[in-house]
Amino acid sequence: MSQAEIASTQPQIDSEDRLRADFYGFLALLLARPPGKDTLAQTAALSGDDTELGQAIGTLARVAKQTNPAAAEREFNALFIGLGRGELLPYASYYLTGFLNEKPLAILRRDMAAHGITRSPNVYEPEDNIASLMEIMGGLITGAFGRPAPLADQKTFWSKHIGPWAIHFFSDLETAQNSVLYGALGSAGKAFMEIEREGFRMLAE
Repeated sequence: MSQAEIASTQPQIDSEDRLRADFYGFLALLLARPPGKDTLAQTAALSGDDTELGQAIGTLARVAKQTNPAAAEREFNALFIGLGRGELLPYASYYLTGFLNEKPLAILRRDMAAHGITRSPNVYEPEDNIASLMEIMGGLITGAFGRPAPLADQKTFWSKHIGPWAIHFFSDLETAQNSVLYGALGSAGKAFMEIEREGFRMLAE
């Protein structure tokens, strides 16, 4: 099969949705594991505009330029791992109920199965962690789990599993004691979630 034939079989999405999916993927990447040298360099190369999200991205790029992989790993561990637990618990169940592995996780697993989404065999964290949810949302937009999900389906998933707690999480990340690079990521994530919330709200009008 030629490259042109391969391209013709891939789901086609518009440029705005591609940018949305890319940013979800970017958030997932930085929230899943500490960024290495290449990821930090790519982050440092980002540029933003005068919007709230653009300014947050510009700040994130400047901080990334001054951050080395060892410092990023120490920050990540202090925030999310720690001795026993990190400063933050980035799980929907915890934010919504105060406990891990509660009803929000069971509902998510049911909805993942309905979309044909399965957890990778080498991943042991509960599926309702913020990195996984960012990855899933990006995949729904691009069609990574089949065909690209219609906006109405994206809205349903976002409203059930991301909207009720993600802005709160990113606000906590923004102001966490151990946040430097991740504080800037929190600002960008919060601004992006607010854009998504408004976009889905307008969809209902």
